[in-house]
Amino acid sequence: MSILGCDLICFSHLRWGFVFQRPQHLMGRFARHNRVFFFEEPIFEGDAHVLRRSVCAETGVHIVTPVLPAGTESSAPIFLRLLLDSLLAVERIKSFMAWFYTPMALEFSSHLTPVATVYDCMDELSMFKGAPPILCERERDLFQQADLVFTGGFNLFEAKRDRHPNIHPMPSSVDVPHFARARTGDFSPQDQKDLPRPRLGYAGVIDERMDMELLRQIAGLCPDWQLVMVGPVVKIDPATLPRFNNIHYLGMKSYQELPLYFSGWDVAMLPFALNDSTRFISPTKTPEYMAAGLPVVSTPIHDVVSPYGALNLVEIASDGPQFIQAARRQLESGKTLEARQRAEAFLADVSWDRTWSAMNELAGEAIRSKRRHGQPDSSWNIARIEKGLANV
Repeated sequence: MSILGCDLICFSHLRWGFVFQRPQHLMGRFARHNRVFFFEEPIFEGDAHVLRRSVCAETGVHIVTPVLPAGTESSAPIFLRLLLDSLLAVERIKSFMAWFYTPMALEFSSHLTPVATVYDCMDELSMFKGAPPILCERERDLFQQADLVFTGGFNLFEAKRDRHPNIHPMPSSVDVPHFARARTGDFSPQDQKDLPRPRLGYAGVIDERMDMELLRQIAGLCPDWQLVMVGPVVKIDPATLPRFNNIHYLGMKSYQELPLYFSGWDVAMLPFALNDSTRFISPTKTPEYMAAGLPVVSTPIHDVVSPYGALNLVEIASDGPQFIQAARRQLESGKTLEARQRAEAFLADVSWDRTWSAMNELAGEAIRSKRRHGQPDSSWNIARIEKGLANV
């Protein structure tokens, strides 16, 4: 049983127009069958309380961005609750599932009565730079309220499994046909096509999770290698990035463009630091690189070591010299036929469609279970909400 027949409200700390990743893949698939409202974190600007709304042309997801007056951060939950209620009233949202990526959204949504509450814990947000001190407390509240919990990787599942009776590991997946386009030739875009070879590439957010010293070592010891860094720089000062003639920061690219960049790389990198912020990550780029036919070298991130390193699908390197040696081996041998076949066999059982289908089935069971135990579905009194808004 799926969750057909009810709307879905997704509360996300990531913006829809940011890097295309897990929330976009999953919500886009839900939107094929349900109305999906993607409720983002607020923007503080201007002097009005409004909802900025649009619909994603590719997926049909309704993107909802609260805009609050500048300087009103301390009172934000009060107005976010009012804006959320206005959305429910205007869109006549009655039966819906609440899907959380950020526990902080409970500060303005705890009054809701959804048919079921899902917490898709894709990362250990409390360990990320700039995390609110109260986030751990809000997560405890969300675990109590949730009917179903997913984790973005196995290591995160092991850390959280005792905190909820209905928790399941759902590692991020891959759209193989999308990235397999990189195998058909070098279609490098303008800002990459004239870079010398060999090229070692990374695609993703560039933040406190990057091992900057590792990048310095590679660039300094291998001046003939070109390090191509694709992705936005966030939460860190760009002035702290390693600056070498052979490191190229190309900025954020769209999901559609990524296979074009991958097609011009010789080796793909996962140059993550080993720190609190990377302890529980499960990099989506690992299977995407593999689908593109690229050899991959990674630092020993737990969810890359297992399963990818253990199955000899990715080379694991613990320090700068090892990383350089591993990359050199891959440059010399390339992706062998045997390596490609192993990668294809692994990826045959991995897809976002499969992941979404499994999550959808479990969500449907959560709804059935809640109904069997006599817990009420949401049944919004639209007139009451509208009356309350009129009195604000």
